Order: sequence, then C-alpha cells, then structure tokens
Amino acid sequence: MSARSGAGSARRRAAVLAVTEPVRTLAGAGALAAGLPLLRSAPRGEPHPVLVLPGLMASDLSTRLLRAWIGRLGHPVAGWALGRNRGPTQEVFSELPLLVDRLAREHDASVSIVGWSLGGIYARRLALRAPHQIRQVISLGSPFALGRPPAGSPGARVFQRYSPLHTADRIHTSRASLARPLPVPSTAVYSRWDGVVDWRACRQRPGPTSENVAVRSSHLGMGHDPAVLWLVADRLAQPDDCWAPFRRPSRFGLGALFPLED
Repeated sequence: MSARSGAGSARRRAAVLAVTEPVRTLAGAGALAAGLPLLRSAPRGEPHPVLVLPGLMASDLSTRLLRAWIGRLGHPVAGWALGRNRGPTQEVFSELPLLVDRLAREHDASVSIVGWSLGGIYARRLALRAPHQIRQVISLGSPFALGRPPAGSPGARVFQRYSPLHTADRIHTSRASLARPLPVPSTAVYSRWDGVVDWRACRQRPGPTSENVAVRSSHLGMGHDPAVLWLVADRLAQPDDCWAPFRRPSRFGLGALFPLED
C-alpha cells in the first residue's frame, strides 16, 4: 500500500468514526446497563479526594455519572464547578489550582484528577505545576500530545471561537513536555475507535509510573463505558506509595474489554 492510499484509508476511517460517534455512544450506554452486575466487583481502595474535569464545551453535567461512580467507590469527589469548558480562560487558569489546594487541605490528602478530553490536558498541566498536591492523573481520550486541534476539525473551530477568552498567562507547556512522564503516576486512556480526537495523540511516553491503556469506547461515551469505569476504579484503588501498572482483569472475562496494544 502506498503512502497516499494509506493516508486516504486513514481519512475515510476517521470520517466513519466521526459520523458513527453518537450511535456508538448510545450503544455504550446499553453496554453499561448490561455490565452493572460485573462492575459491583470493581476494586476499592483507600478513600481520597478526586477531582473530575470535563472536556471542551462540556460541563459538570457531562461527568455526573462518572462522579457518581467514583463516589460509590467511597471517594469524596468534586466537579470543577466552572460551568461550560470554553478552553484555557483566565478563570480556569486561576481557579483550578485553588480548587486542588482546597480539596487537598480539606481532606488532608493529595488529589487524584480524572480529566476527560481537554480536562485531561488541564490535569497534566496541574500535575506539572503542583505535583506535591496531586496523587495521580487519569486522562480519558485527552490529545495532550497533539498541541492545538487540527485546523478545520470541529474541535479546532470551537477552540478558535473562544480563543479571545483564552489567557496568555496559562501554564506554558509544549506538546513534547505534556507527553513525557509526569512527576506523579499517570494513566492515559485512549481508544482506536475514538471519533473525535486522534487516539495517537492521547498516549504518553511509558515509564516507571506512566502507562497507556486501550479501551474500545467512543470518545463521547468514555464517561459511561464499563471498561473505563472499571479502569478508573482500579487506578483509584492503588496505594498512594505503591503504584503499579494496570493489569487486565481475569475474572468474568472482563479482560476482553481491554484490547491488547503495542
């Protein structure tokens, strides 16, 4: 296959994934209903504060089910309470570090951050800024290795629309630095079936406390995908001082939810 035909095939696949994203997201909701009995056996660990950050143009409403799941696991959980995510505004730059600080002080414990899409990029920047207050970062379909969204993509158009609101004072981190292992444990969740962002931009450089985990979820369905919920439970159950990479569960055939990737 020539490079040109390969690129054309990749574009066609991306277009199909984008068009079918809503349908696959609804199918994921059905899979959650079927998988609820199995999720009851998900790992549980030491309760500690968890902050959940939404994606571009989403609000805490989009993470309601995810936060309910984390709360059911026994963790005190908070949304970001900043309304709709319009990008790296001055409010985001100013308020997120204060929110992390408040949660850490209130619970006298470091904070785990679960960031969905753009929220995961914020989470990684926060980890670089205040690693002493952050226990771990879990990013869900976050294209942190991409830099800005590709020109002409829906994400790029929305991002550009709100660019006048974006602060020039935000944490200056390059694409390369965001993709490098963080100073705290980090798990980057990605899906080759993502119809919104390029899955290759959602992976980090593996290291002693950094990993990539593949799922089969749509992008918009990651907040209710059974594999993602299990993974989040497993990662939050990790001891603070003894982090270990994710291992595909063997019970009940749950390992099939996590495709083997290179």
